[in-house]
Amino acid sequence: MAAPSLRRLAAPALVFVVCAAAYCAVSGPRLGGPSPNAHYVVLAESWLHGRLDLGHAPPGTNDWACFDTVTRGPCPPGRYAFGGAGGARYRWYVSFPPFPALVILPAVALFGPGMSGPLFWALLAGLAPALCFVVLRRLREAGAGTDSVGEDVVLTAAFAFGSVFFFTAVQGSVWYAAHVVAGALLFIYLLAGFEARRPVLAGVALGLCVLTRPTTALLAVFFALEALRVCRARAADRGEASRCEAPVAGVPSRMHAWLRGADWPRLLRRCGWFALPIVVIGAVGLAYNYARFGDPLEFGHTFLQIRWRPRIEKWGLFNYHYLAKNLSVMLAGLPWLSARPPHLQITGHGLALWLTSPWLLWALWPRRTSALTVSLWAAVLPVAVLDLMYQNSGWVQFGYRFALDYLPLVVALIAVSGRRLRGGFVAAVVFAVCVNAFGAVTFDRAPRFYHIDPTQQTLFQPD
Repeated sequence: MAAPSLRRLAAPALVFVVCAAAYCAVSGPRLGGPSPNAHYVVLAESWLHGRLDLGHAPPGTNDWACFDTVTRGPCPPGRYAFGGAGGARYRWYVSFPPFPALVILPAVALFGPGMSGPLFWALLAGLAPALCFVVLRRLREAGAGTDSVGEDVVLTAAFAFGSVFFFTAVQGSVWYAAHVVAGALLFIYLLAGFEARRPVLAGVALGLCVLTRPTTALLAVFFALEALRVCRARAADRGEASRCEAPVAGVPSRMHAWLRGADWPRLLRRCGWFALPIVVIGAVGLAYNYARFGDPLEFGHTFLQIRWRPRIEKWGLFNYHYLAKNLSVMLAGLPWLSARPPHLQITGHGLALWLTSPWLLWALWPRRTSALTVSLWAAVLPVAVLDLMYQNSGWVQFGYRFALDYLPLVVALIAVSGRRLRGGFVAAVVFAVCVNAFGAVTFDRAPRFYHIDPTQQTLFQPD
């Protein structure tokens, strides 16, 4: 039994080695020291010293939260150091969801706060493509995915190098490190959630992902619909509980039939085991917030010492108000072209999703649809909408990075679409790899190619 198991590990292990090596190679000089925005390293170091706050002024001015312990509100704007009594009154925190700090904590304990965070995150980034391959193989072996190993490899390469995950994996800074961790967790969630086979593991993966990228909480609908699909008494009696090929014409009537024919005790058990770790992990997160700010629902973004804090105070973190701007970034972000060198520039809001990854369009025109297709789309859409109503577009970025909150599920949608991933699809992947390689090499290293407007107001090239 050991030999077949080792053989099955060989392919994903090779994917990990290739991708991690490529990410490290493209990271280049960044690997030589700590990131200038090493918030998770700083947070891990604070935990090792028994503190929830930093205990000192932040090492930089980019996205640190400052809490006034007297007014229980934000600190005076525009200040990053307070002397005298202010040093005790005003406390600095990392407001980003904390699980990535727990991931890097052992390395910080071993190598200290001066460790190379970019090296750690570039190596860890290899996990997501490896797990992507495992998910695709699982779908193919269940008769629901692609037709061949070769197509799995092409689709894995599309995610690893033909999406914004590429430029994200080589940054090593706090915002991008969260996507690296979430990517691996989402593929674990898909693997465990398919056919609701491993509810506890699925719950752990999603719960930790919520403590990394909170909007992913809405992906829970994927497990719920998968559990409903496999827990129908009539389907089980016919031996069809694991089939994914059933057509979904007349979705409302089919959903009614599923609810009417569900094996409710079995369904509730699976959903209960799935929910249990999410509740436990969520309770830990709420307690962590309460211990810092006296409010279990406040994770710290309200106190960010940033120039656009007034818009958060006026509109909140999520609001319809932000939708038009974010939609423009997601769908209409194009490079600026000019006759003057360097002839091409990209705004700090980044490029449109279809431009960085045109292969994603294959998810929109499946050759076959199934109950699994419904489960995946039902999870993707609410997360995509919630991200589009967030108070910023993903600034600063090469491409629309918030798509990484649901991109693993879109990869699965393409795998189950029934389309042959050859010809035009391969051409789209090759184009995407070229585009994202440019982003991975130039972003935050070749400023002449980027137009960064500190006000965040410039979306399109001025006349």
